[in-house]
Amino acid sequence: MPTGTLLLIDDEARLRQLLAQVLELEGYVVLQAPDAYRGLALLTEHAAEVLVVLSDVKLPDGHGVDLLPRYRAAAPLAEVVLLTAFGTIPDGVKAMKLGAFDYLTKGDFEQQLVVVVERAAEKARLQRRVHELEKRVGQRHSFESMIGESPALRRAQHLARQVAPTDSTVLLEGPTGAGKELFAQALHEAGGRKTKPFVAVNCSAFPKDLLESELFGYKKGAFTGALTDKKGLLEEANGGTLFLDEIGELELNVQAKFLRVLEMQQFTKLGDTKPTSVNVRLVAATNRNLKQEAAEGRFRLDLYYRLSVFTILVPSLQERATDVPLLAAFFLQHFAARLARRLPGFEPDTLARLQAYAWPGNVRELKNVLERAAILAPAGELLAPDYLPEEFQSGARPTLAPDDESLRALEARHIRRLMSDLAGNKPEVAKRLGIGLTTLYRKLQEYGLED
Repeated sequence: MPTGTLLLIDDEARLRQLLAQVLELEGYVVLQAPDAYRGLALLTEHAAEVLVVLSDVKLPDGHGVDLLPRYRAAAPLAEVVLLTAFGTIPDGVKAMKLGAFDYLTKGDFEQQLVVVVERAAEKARLQRRVHELEKRVGQRHSFESMIGESPALRRAQHLARQVAPTDSTVLLEGPTGAGKELFAQALHEAGGRKTKPFVAVNCSAFPKDLLESELFGYKKGAFTGALTDKKGLLEEANGGTLFLDEIGELELNVQAKFLRVLEMQQFTKLGDTKPTSVNVRLVAATNRNLKQEAAEGRFRLDLYYRLSVFTILVPSLQERATDVPLLAAFFLQHFAARLARRLPGFEPDTLARLQAYAWPGNVRELKNVLERAAILAPAGELLAPDYLPEEFQSGARPTLAPDDESLRALEARHIRRLMSDLAGNKPEVAKRLGIGLTTLYRKLQEYGLED
């Protein structure tokens, strides 16, 4: 049964009492006021609780349409539904432009009222949750700033909180775009090294012949072009945390050097004869099965066992589909603010399509889809399905995929679409996917998408 607090402002006492009784039977607490003055006083006093304001348009001390800005100023997270005995098109248009949720004409609205109020209340509830989540994002990279309440996300967060205060090596496993770097940053912030550097390295973003020198540094004269000593990223992270994303991309010889770092907290720079000591915590991430990679000779088994001291599975967006409405609302408002336009929310069918999609690109893909939609959608309107990409349109959108082969097909389709949208700009496609250029080339070859 619906719950929450409503404010009903109407000078017709009998009608007000009748509407209040109907809504109370639906489970709501209904505050009542006979005029705008007392209504605004009640709204100001109960702004934290009121989900929906139902206001008559013709009040003794004001016009409901003109009062809309004052209602919204008193309770910015509440929705407003206007009620009128004599509805006019200009009033209705003005009300919607000023942010009213709906505009109902008395006499034929009884059947609609409960449905409209519940839709408005649900939107207000979602806005409050997004508002709380946005406040948490301001707390830097904490577990509390992660958007979502699904059991899969909560399980991963619980494990991460347990290991965060230690210096144990952590391996984050999960698909590309699921938020592994957010987990790594949260682990750093919740640990004893949070005042020290957090250095993130995407191992797939560097050419293989440069990665070793970037990680470990080199001495002057180590190779042609080494004109000065260079401090590597391991030294930059000294005292703090080194996050190695896509660690499965490391060459076997570099893996051997990292094994020594984990065992001895020492390494040897290129061209040096003496070891360099560091004090770093290592957090690694992969979208591969490293144990299988080791069995096939592409990853050192001894390094895998050292990395997997504490493994956390970061869930795909498909595994946390109940988080899609919250994430979508957050991203839509984020891009609306960047574009300086009002985008109040989603049509129900739009949210249904977003939740039904399999999200091979995970949270990063959802963010890209909402950025595109925010650019296309007219200001002031609920986001319609028309502003979603082709794969979300009726009869064309993929639903939740039951097997790995389906997910591979969805990933291939997503990469193909990005390649088309970005005119084959591979560096930009790799950036949108959150993977290195070399990984993109491998996927293009694997899926037969090469030019």
